[in-house]
Amino acid sequence: MPRSARVLGATALAAALTSALTAFPPPADANAPAATRPTSVAQTPVARRTPPTASVHTTRHLTVARGPHAVPSTGGLRLAPLARGPLTGRTIVVDPGHNGRRSRVNDRLVPAGGGRTKPCNTSGTASRSGASEHAFTWNLANRTATELRRRGATVVLTRPNDRGVGPCVDERAAIGNRARADLVLSIHADGNTSRRARGFHIITSTRMTGGPAAQRASTRYAMRVRTAFARTGMPRSTYLGRGTALTPRTDIAGLNLSRRPAIMLEAGNMRHPTDAALLAKPSFRAKAARLLADATQQTLRR
Repeated sequence: MPRSARVLGATALAAALTSALTAFPPPADANAPAATRPTSVAQTPVARRTPPTASVHTTRHLTVARGPHAVPSTGGLRLAPLARGPLTGRTIVVDPGHNGRRSRVNDRLVPAGGGRTKPCNTSGTASRSGASEHAFTWNLANRTATELRRRGATVVLTRPNDRGVGPCVDERAAIGNRARADLVLSIHADGNTSRRARGFHIITSTRMTGGPAAQRASTRYAMRVRTAFARTGMPRSTYLGRGTALTPRTDIAGLNLSRRPAIMLEAGNMRHPTDAALLAKPSFRAKAARLLADATQQTLRR
């Protein structure tokens, strides 16, 4: 799902209003600055400064397409590049895992690939101190999105804020497919209750809609992310991946249904106190965002 812990002030907001795109509401996590200048993937054009109508949702005198704010949300939000750079012309989908809140919609069954179904989504796990996974993923996703945009990438966030419901897991894959994303990065944190379970791992699918080519590209991306993320100070998983920190699976809908190269990062185990303390640090999140952007850039190097 950033640049600093400061929310856009009046001056920055006024500057953003002069651009052709608009901003969406700032994240609830105090450490996460608001992402700027998004538009909807689902509807084009979007976010024009026009009077509100039945087809738009108005927030802070700005208008954005209704789809991202539906229940469950759909379409994602497209963030324009902040500069030209090595990722100019590339589109990266960054998926802040889970929902900002619990809803009955979560229980609705949706396709998960391979003939399976799964519940729409959940709000994720939480640390023993009560820090939520959905707030962590929203914060790190926004930080990562900013790093990528500074390098020239167009970034699509799958959800617009940390207060809503959705998208469902099948829609998250569809967002990447519709955007024809070069890469899809889904950010999560695990909730294993074993006292010995700690560390990060990266999930790939062995049953992707995109077939063997997408699976091979996903594995290459996973290996780049593994090398980079090890430099955050978070160790490789002690309980999944058998020391490799790579976990191939067939039950992750967002990966199974993807036609684009896609991986899921479990950034650490929120139920382990050492991991949880590290995940909570703004310095860790800032470094993780830079390293994830590095790995993405390296994977797409021409």
